[in-house]
Amino acid sequence: MEPILSAGADAGSDAAVVIKDTDTRNFVKDVLEASRERPVLVDFWAEWCGPCKQLTPVLEKLVREQKGKVALIKLDIDRNPDIAAQLRIQSIPTVFAFYQGQPLDAFQGALPESQLRQFIERLVKNADQGRSPVDDLLEDAEGALGEGDVARAAEIFGAVLRMEPGDVRAVAGLARVALARGERDEARRLLDSVPEADAGKPEVLKARAALDLAEAAEEAGDVAELEARVAAHADDLAARFDLARALLAHGDREAAAEHLIAIVRADRDWNEGAARAQLLKMFEAAGPTDPFTQTWRRRLSSILFS
Repeated sequence: MEPILSAGADAGSDAAVVIKDTDTRNFVKDVLEASRERPVLVDFWAEWCGPCKQLTPVLEKLVREQKGKVALIKLDIDRNPDIAAQLRIQSIPTVFAFYQGQPLDAFQGALPESQLRQFIERLVKNADQGRSPVDDLLEDAEGALGEGDVARAAEIFGAVLRMEPGDVRAVAGLARVALARGERDEARRLLDSVPEADAGKPEVLKARAALDLAEAAEEAGDVAELEARVAAHADDLAARFDLARALLAHGDREAAAEHLIAIVRADRDWNEGAARAQLLKMFEAAGPTDPFTQTWRRRLSSILFS
């Protein structure tokens, strides 16, 4: 594989254009680390996917037009299923945009060339200019929500929507505000209002995962009873799974993750991989940069790839 930047190439030269394939082993280097220098598009594709074969050549053309301001990394999901699973990619083609080590935006399907050009130009412009006022407001809203100041978070997300009507990040944020208030129906209404083309964006997926977890909590049993069952029968994976969900319903995600990891360690395919799927849902709800996600994803990976 060629290096991310050709030796001696400046950012605006043709030699700096990077279009390459990657795999699970090199994903961190080729995407996350490389995105700290410039935006990186990740094209998730498969050999059998007809729309992928239509999309990829157009992406390559548009990336070359940017002369090194953005990279295109291609990943075959059949050969690298774990990355696709972690990002909860359910259909292809799917393209994620990474910058500064984080997923910023995404879309699904073979979009027209004009929309693809707008997507890439907006990504490059934002990277060149740094953070926008909307980005700053969204960060403030996330901080308020993380601190439990639901009213302030709602106010800021609402302000973003007045500035940028239809901003799916603000809509997803308001859905999480509704969840914090115990208003699941309102959260569902907000998420269902998101256009289908934006349903795969990270912020929407994060809010949807939080809603799924909140709804699953309704089925959780009594923590004390389930702890007694697991203590008496440590190999009762169903009881351990129910205990994890009950703990999560009570806000103890660390203990919940510990039990889910124990299930994966005992039998990673138990109940069609339910424990692993629940962990991925928790990671999605927390977000990729949350210390919880980073810690438990490493533990999960150490089991899956050992």
